[in-house]
Amino acid sequence: MSTMITATINGRRFRGEVEDNELLIDFLREDLGLIGARQSCEVEVCGSCTVLVDGLPVSSCCYLACDLDGKVVETIEGVVGTAFHEVLADAFVRHAAVQCGYCTPAMVLTAKSLLDDERLTDEESLRRAMRGNLCRCTGYRAILDALMDVMGSGRVAEAGSGR
Repeated sequence: MSTMITATINGRRFRGEVEDNELLIDFLREDLGLIGARQSCEVEVCGSCTVLVDGLPVSSCCYLACDLDGKVVETIEGVVGTAFHEVLADAFVRHAAVQCGYCTPAMVLTAKSLLDDERLTDEESLRRAMRGNLCRCTGYRAILDALMDVMGSGRVAEAGSGR
């Protein structure tokens, strides 16, 4: 069976049918060609498949595409090239927060959803908030340093994270 949905995906309206059992990650990658969300654990553990749904990070490997009706979805493809992305990319490069890059799109999207959060006041609160994204290469120190740098610089407010 299939369900008709209407959603906004990376700023564009989508209206079409999706299979009732189709996962969001498969819909994005196979139906729309948006391959930034990575397929890895398939059990909502690693966070590599993270996308934003109504501004909140979700694991697209465990989210049904039919549940998107009326929602706003943002993938890394929708963030790349924005002022926010430039600010974050600059910090990631300066702090050497990228190694293999596999988890980076999910890290960027999770950070995007968090950086406007006034409850993030220190490294410990940021560390807790990012715990759903695993990185097997960096050991997190560089990623946390880059995000703390962006949080403390005020550059996110200048660039606007889109929230």
